[in-house]
Amino acid sequence: MFIRTLKLEQDQNILLLGPRGTGKSTLLRGLYPKETSYWIDLLLPATEDRYARDPERLLREVAALPPAIKTVVIDEVQKVPALLDVVHSLIESTSKSFVLTGSSARKLKAGSANLLAGRALAYSLFPLTSFELGDAFHLQEALKYGTLPKILMLKTDSAKRKTLETYALTYIHEEIRAEQVVRSLDPFRKFLEVAAQGNGKIINFSSIAKDVGVDEKTVRKYFEILEDTLLGFFVDAFHSSVRKKVGLAPKFYFFDTGVSRVLARNLTIGLEPGSYGWGSAFEHFVILECKRLIAYSGNQFDLNFLRTYDDKEIDLVVRRPGKPLLLIEIKSSENILPDHVKKLVALRDVIDAPVEMALFSADPTSQIIEGVRCIQWQQGLRKYFSGPDLAEF
Repeated sequence: MFIRTLKLEQDQNILLLGPRGTGKSTLLRGLYPKETSYWIDLLLPATEDRYARDPERLLREVAALPPAIKTVVIDEVQKVPALLDVVHSLIESTSKSFVLTGSSARKLKAGSANLLAGRALAYSLFPLTSFELGDAFHLQEALKYGTLPKILMLKTDSAKRKTLETYALTYIHEEIRAEQVVRSLDPFRKFLEVAAQGNGKIINFSSIAKDVGVDEKTVRKYFEILEDTLLGFFVDAFHSSVRKKVGLAPKFYFFDTGVSRVLARNLTIGLEPGSYGWGSAFEHFVILECKRLIAYSGNQFDLNFLRTYDDKEIDLVVRRPGKPLLLIEIKSSENILPDHVKKLVALRDVIDAPVEMALFSADPTSQIIEGVRCIQWQQGLRKYFSGPDLAEF
């Protein structure tokens, strides 16, 4: 079992969100043993049906709990959203703490979920980071198959591929078909493939619409579904003018490299150091690490990218309150040369604000070239994105 970076406040009401399979239940079972906690697993069909028919059953059950039970844990609460109203009432009327998990924010965005605002601490859990894996981390495996805990327990390539394929099918069945999010699954399946093939690229909504055979409005809705079901996140284009920024198309990154590859139907394609695919997967993984560490550290950082009118691009522009903008280029090379920083240096003057520049790479040796700090990618993550909780790794 791996030690997670995320630390939860004990004796508090908590809402823990994260994609399926990231280890939410495992984390909570270590913190809230059954001797002092009352567990409700809504992934069990009979349990879900029982509370869906009678949400106020929870009121009666909590009233009957012995004093030794301090915490009520409800796993995958989005399966029965009506329970949120009941939980809200119980938070106000009992001394018990409530810990809720969810793998879809879609139903938790509206209605009764808003009643929990300010009454539950919100956290996010992601696939394992390279720091959490420690000596068990292998870059090539992480790029090929991702870092979902279950994948890391498997020994063979075939088992990993099959498990990722099953994960993708489960997502479509559980989060899309069962909740009737879209009218027709066939276009959405095609969209998933096209979107995954364009992972980390600026979204061309009209082009995707043509490929999928739907209108542009539907494609935008599909991306919102991916975000709401925690399958990925947008990275907006940077511009010093908010008005201009809104008019630029964002990028979209899937939450895990392995899931992205299986949706793009690339799992059987080789991934060798130095190849285009390797470079793209490396950039994707490093950006995922940035996203995860920002969430775990509590830093109020905002990730953007920069694209100029002449198609020059910087991978990440990081807004850091009270600090200069951080410009980051990501290169998979193990030997960084002066040519690698030319783009960063050239674009430094495009931004009318104080900036700090870094190049994250696989080169183990740090150097400073024309004001750019060239640093091994994990060292860069520690320097710029880690919080105090990362000190133990």
